[in-house]
Amino acid sequence: MTRLPPAYWRLWWAAGITNVGDGAFTSAVPLLAVSVTRDPRLISLVTAAAFVPWLLLALPAGAWADRHDRVRLMKGAQLAQAVVAGALALTAAHGGIAVLIVAALALGAGDVVFGTASQAFLPDIVPKPLLPRANGSLQAATTIGVQFAGPPLGSLLFALAPALPFGLDAVSFAGSAALIPTPPGRSHRTKPKAPIAEGLRWLARHRLLRTLTAVLGVNTFCGQLANATLVLLATQTLHVSPRGYGLLLASAAVGSVTGGLVNARIVARIGPAAALITSLAVNAAVFAAIGLAPNALVLGGLLAVNGFVTTLWNIVNVSLRQSLVPAALLGRVTSVHKLLGWGLIPLGTLTGGLLAASSGLRAPYPVAGTLRGLALLVALPVLLSARNIHRTGTEPPAPPAVSGT
Repeated sequence: MTRLPPAYWRLWWAAGITNVGDGAFTSAVPLLAVSVTRDPRLISLVTAAAFVPWLLLALPAGAWADRHDRVRLMKGAQLAQAVVAGALALTAAHGGIAVLIVAALALGAGDVVFGTASQAFLPDIVPKPLLPRANGSLQAATTIGVQFAGPPLGSLLFALAPALPFGLDAVSFAGSAALIPTPPGRSHRTKPKAPIAEGLRWLARHRLLRTLTAVLGVNTFCGQLANATLVLLATQTLHVSPRGYGLLLASAAVGSVTGGLVNARIVARIGPAAALITSLAVNAAVFAAIGLAPNALVLGGLLAVNGFVTTLWNIVNVSLRQSLVPAALLGRVTSVHKLLGWGLIPLGTLTGGLLAASSGLRAPYPVAGTLRGLALLVALPVLLSARNIHRTGTEPPAPPAVSGT
């Protein structure tokens, strides 16, 4: 099979719709926060709250994804998020930082369930050789919505009325839930058990994937350390207007969408290991340079380059995990990977807020770039030894934690 199946394209459209709403939410939340307070520490708390659920729910969500029907989990999570976003739309004009934090926590919990189940679900509808292409197209849809179409729309709607972008997000969640496909013949029966420890043991035995998990942890910590106060760097240091801030976020999408369309070909040409090394090296350099950006135009260009290489990393990292992990363990391994890889995001966000408050709004970026460069140097021997990974992203898997899984 050389074409992606119809079920995949339903999932693609579902992702595209919900990501437009998420993009509007992404630009509206910091604008609403800035209208309440200019304290970098309080603003960083809102961002951190969205990722705290990964610490609390990631492992249970992985077990749910392997034990229960993944389609039902995805639809249930999206409908719950629609309710939360709708409630936020009703309270946006009168709510404070506390309301934003609670909403971010609730929406983040939905993201944990939906994200874990959807990544485990994709190999159910897409053949393994097509996973890089499928992930690339999904990444492009995500980027178009979250970074390109959504942020300018969200900032424009926010300027008209603070409630509008959150209402749009609620509608997008409901629309996505309606589009999520149910493959014919799929069983809805609950499996007897799915011990969380199996996923942890399997990942611990796989040298490449456990290294990528550690690198992801450093990358996400550094990414949030730097970007937690991006809205302040843009609006206060570079004097970007609220509408211009949405366009600035969209500039990153130019690189990300391009990456989503062409990075699968790059991986096929140079191999997964070289693609990982290239993306990590360029990403570290770009983060260091962002801290020196003299104006919004240069900042937008650097964000575009960062979007391209981040997409390259995402496509390889996700496709490798989907190809190498047994289907019965994929939800739990994904949840462990994200718990360890994303668990430092709240700490990175709070660290970035404190660093920006004490050392200036530019300071977090060179610090983040340096830490990412050091992480690449530590991981480099493992990545170089993985150069024999096939172009399709396959490698002899780690031994299963329990026979027969």
